[in-house]
Amino acid sequence: MLYLGCFQQIAVNDDDIEIYSDESRQEILAVSNQMRQQLKKVAGAPNNCLADFIAPKETKIEDYIGAFVVTTGLNIEKKITAFELDHDDYNSILLKALADRLAEAFTEYLHQHVRQEAWGYSLKEEFTNEELIKEKYKGIRPAPGYPACPDHTEKETIFELLDATKNTGVALTESLAMTPTASVSGWFFGNEHAKYFGVGKIEKDQVESLANRKDKEI
Repeated sequence: MLYLGCFQQIAVNDDDIEIYSDESRQEILAVSNQMRQQLKKVAGAPNNCLADFIAPKETKIEDYIGAFVVTTGLNIEKKITAFELDHDDYNSILLKALADRLAEAFTEYLHQHVRQEAWGYSLKEEFTNEELIKEKYKGIRPAPGYPACPDHTEKETIFELLDATKNTGVALTESLAMTPTASVSGWFFGNEHAKYFGVGKIEKDQVESLANRKDKEI
């Protein structure tokens, strides 16, 4: 099950990405609150934030973001339980691994669809499997909980925007894990300068800032 939403009109307000309902930018559908690195780097090297790959609000430049949820794990729990009751750990592990790999593969396919068709900014790309593994293409698909976007509550924003549980059957647990577990969710950025990075160690001031921006208890 693949589900994608491409949202026209977004802008950055500090480290927050505002997502609007239409080109007028009068109604904010959602806000994606991102975190910035606080690392000691060589002179001139920036501390990165995913919001850096979106046009600043004051420029009034039209910009876009995509959100996605993919799963290949629907209805496999009964089969996994049957394997485990039969003490067949090999096939239980194999089925879980196959579902996980298929979810990643379909996410890669969806990203290609965005680059070549939905947004069409890379119509003539031709990459070998090795080049795809090395992510030679333009654009990134960071997922909440991973180094560039360590805040799992971003999944709530994605799921609300896409009405993902209704459209895919994927749900979030209280601890914001996805179920079925063979699921992937995240953002699409098309900026040619977008790259993966790690936010690194998260300090108390970052937690306080994030809690304030999300209107949540620390």
